[in-house]
Amino acid sequence: MSAAGTWDIRIKTPIGDQTARLEIVPDHAGGFTGTVSGDPGSMPISGAIAGDNVRWSMKTTKPMPLDLDCDATISGDTLSGGVKAGMFGTMALSGTRVG
Repeated sequence: MSAAGTWDIRIKTPIGDQTARLEIVPDHAGGFTGTVSGDPGSMPISGAIAGDNVRWSMKTTKPMPLDLDCDATISGDTLSGGVKAGMFGTMALSGTRVG
């Protein structure tokens, strides 16, 4: 199934669950562009798609500046994976397609 679309995602962090909206627009070369919108605002992202797997990196400023590396597997209208957050390790990532 295609990764394209809008996803409501949830990241289980040490300070509680963080929610955001993920928009994925695949290109024809195995990559994608899109946005992640949530409490810290909206940021453009780009990443890679390989089969049912999507990967992207993003930066956050709340509650502190962090570089985040995201990796998720898509199964139908759900995704699951992890977000590597430097010294905090990897946090669980889940989501459902909303459009």
